[in-house]
Amino acid sequence: MIPTLDEERFVAAAVTSVRADADEVLVVDGGSSDRTLAVAAESGARVIESPRGRGVQLHRGARETTGDWLVFLHADTRLEAGWRRAVETLAPAIAGGAFRFALDTTHPARRYSAWAVGLRCRLLGLPFGDQAIFCRRSAYERAGGFPPEPLFEDLAFFRALRRLGPTTLIPLRALSSARRWQRDGPVLTTLRNNALVMLFLAGVAPRHLARFYRAEPAPAKSSG
Repeated sequence: MIPTLDEERFVAAAVTSVRADADEVLVVDGGSSDRTLAVAAESGARVIESPRGRGVQLHRGARETTGDWLVFLHADTRLEAGWRRAVETLAPAIAGGAFRFALDTTHPARRYSAWAVGLRCRLLGLPFGDQAIFCRRSAYERAGGFPPEPLFEDLAFFRALRRLGPTTLIPLRALSSARRWQRDGPVLTTLRNNALVMLFLAGVAPRHLARFYRAEPAPAKSSG
C-alpha cells in the first residue's frame, strides 16, 4: 500500500513498479489537493481516503487489505522486479523486513547516502519507510500496527516488529526520489536523519523531532 499527499508527480511510477505482481495496490490518500487520486486510479490502484498522517494512512490501509503479506511503499519509491518472489520465499521464521535503499540519481554522492543507510541498518537494524518495509499480516497485528506519530512511525513499527522474530534486508532495490537529498544536500540530509534517529532512540518524542524534518514543498499550481 502507498500513502499519498500531493504526489501526482510520483505515484504512477510507484504503482506501476508493483502492480503486475501484487494482488492489490492500495493508495491511501491524506487529502491531496492535486491530481494524486486520479493519477493513482488511472495507474491501476484502488484509492481510499484517510485522515492525514503517514502512520494513520498506513494503518488504515492495512485494515482494508486481506493478503498474507503487507508491503508499505512510499509514493516516491519504486521496487525492482522480483520483489514478490523475494518476499514470499523467505523462511517461515522471518517476521518482515525491508529492501535495499537507493536513490534515483546518477550523482556520485548517492553512494555516500546508500553507504550511510546501509551502515545504519547493519548497526541498528532499523530501516526507514523509504526502503519499503514489509511484514506478515499476523506479525503486523501482533506488533500493533503503525502508530499515529508525526515522524518515525516507521522506526517505531519496525522496533515492535523485531521483537516478534527475525527480520531481513532483501538486496533488491527500493529506488527513491532524490528530491530531499537534492534540496538539502547529501551530507546534511544524512547527518540530520541520523541525528534525529539517535534522539528518537534516546526517547525524544516524535512530535518534538518533527519540527526539524521539513516536508517537501508542494509543487506550484499551474495558472492555466
